[in-house]
Amino acid sequence: MGRWEPGAAGRLREAALALYAERGYDGTTVADIADRAGVTARTFFRHFADKREVLFAGSEQLEQHMVKALAEAPASATPMETVAAAVLASSDLFDTIPQEYSRRRQAVISSTPELRERELIKLATLTTALTQALLDRGVEPDVAALAAETGVAVFRVAFGRWIAAPEGPDGVAFADVIRSTLDNLSGLTA
Repeated sequence: MGRWEPGAAGRLREAALALYAERGYDGTTVADIADRAGVTARTFFRHFADKREVLFAGSEQLEQHMVKALAEAPASATPMETVAAAVLASSDLFDTIPQEYSRRRQAVISSTPELRERELIKLATLTTALTQALLDRGVEPDVAALAAETGVAVFRVAFGRWIAAPEGPDGVAFADVIRSTLDNLSGLTA
């Protein structure tokens, strides 16, 4: 495939995921991924900083989308309501990602300590961003930190439930799983 062929980033993601599943993360090189995707290693590095980031591309977009939703929540909303709006907004991005892709991606991450660590770093970065957005709204620091941590926990639990759910012809809406998880949280604090 020529280097001018469109969709290189998508092909690289698919190639990496397939190779990680076949050979393991440690048994796969950037050159292997590039070769499978029909591009050069140089093209790989135009799209991704390293072979970890091929699985985490889009994290910044998710963070920005969630922070924007939190910032746009009504001024009358409680800190937890604003965080809930942010978590629900994440479903906008996941609606475009096949559930099976997310399931396969998570299996690779779960089986590799280095990738699990990277995922935790990304989630900590998201927590920090949500905390800052709450502080910007005038929320007290302790409350902002607690609400942000809780929101990211809801996101993690909902994501795990979503990828574990059976996939039907219409799929399972991530937003519905988030709402159900938020309901579960409300039940814990009632």
